Formats: sequence, structure tokens, C-alpha cells
Amino acid sequence: MSSVTEQVGGAAVMAVGVWTLVEKSGYLSVLASSTFAASAYILIFAGALVMVTGFLGFCAIVREDRSCLSTYFCLLLVIFLVELVAGVLAHMYYQRLSDELKQHLTRTLAENYRQPGAADITTSVDRLQQDFKCCGSNSSADWQHSAYILSQEAEGRRVPDSCCKTVVARCGQRAHPSNIYKVEGGCVSKLEQFLADHLLLMGAVGIGVACLQICGMVLTCCLHRRLQLHFY
Repeated sequence: MSSVTEQVGGAAVMAVGVWTLVEKSGYLSVLASSTFAASAYILIFAGALVMVTGFLGFCAIVREDRSCLSTYFCLLLVIFLVELVAGVLAHMYYQRLSDELKQHLTRTLAENYRQPGAADITTSVDRLQQDFKCCGSNSSADWQHSAYILSQEAEGRRVPDSCCKTVVARCGQRAHPSNIYKVEGGCVSKLEQFLADHLLLMGAVGIGVACLQICGMVLTCCLHRRLQLHFY
């Protein structure tokens, strides 16, 4: 029963990790560090390992093999430590999330948007502004310092077209609230809340599976002890 529960938990952990990377990967280019992505990758790895370990645990219990139970216990311990590392990384990232976003996103908009070799960042920023219905890091005024907006390539745009409520060619030339998104706190506040929610979800799933690992280790020790006494 324990091994089956762990396999279900492993599938849940892996699903959350994959969903985070696939569904939300469009925003990763605007983050200063790779900690958020690293936490998701660790969850995927831990989830896959839990599923494999669950099968091993099932075989060990059915065969009542002490060596398999010992291996099963060691794998559970490794998975627990991996999830602990993911939790620590997520917590550390959450602590400095706000400052990192405010500094890095503002600099990204000013220096990297629509610049050579920055196609991924440009796509991420455009998607960010459209998905969250925001404009600029703290406000649309942030775009006044953008290398792109100050260049001839902007063709008189005051903000990128992705700031517009209805995106059409050169709609960014008109920066009126009726035409572009004017959100208090800008994209920083929206992205900060989004990442905080996902870190909380990853943490909750990780803690839930970690509790299953502890239960599994305790039950494995009990079964190993029982088999040892039976052997002697």
C-alpha cells in the first residue's frame, strides 16, 4: 500500500514540475537566476525516482527480501534529501524574489528588449505583458529609458505593441490608458505574485511527498526488523 501511494505521489510531483516548465517556461528568460527552473527540474527528477522506487518497494515487500528493503530504504532517504534541497532552493529564491525582479526586469526592458541576440527575452517580455495585462516593470514610464524605444526601429512607439489592449501594428505609438495597460505596480507585482504562488505549490507538493517518504522509511525499518527477527 505504501509503495502504491508513493508512486501516486511521485507522479503528482513530476506532473507539477513538468507543468511548471512547459506551461510557464515563457517567463523564465526574464528571471535573473535559474533557481526557479532548477527547483522544477529537481521535482521532476524526484518524482521519477519516487515512481521507480515505489516499484522496487513493492517487489521487496512481496518477496520479503531484506537486501531489497535496505536498498529501498536508501533510495527513499536519497529522494527525501533531494526534495529537501529543492525546498531550500525554493525558500531561498522566495526570500529574494521581489528585489531580484525589480532590479533585473527594469534593466532587461531598458537594455535587452529587441536587441540583437535577445530574441528569447523579447518574446518573454511580450508574452508577460500580454498574459498579465501589464506594461513596463513598475509602470509604462519604464519604457522611456528603453534602448529600443529610443531607437529609430521603434518608429515613434512610446511603448512596445505588446502593451496594447488590442495588439495591432504600431499601436504602441499611443500611450493613453484607453489603449495600453496601466496596472498599479506594473509587471513586477504581477510576476512576483505568479512566481510566489507557484513556489508555494511546488513546496506544498514536495512536503506532502516528503511526508510519504518518512512514512515509507519507518514502515521499511519495521518490516526489515520483523524479517530479521523471523530469520533468527
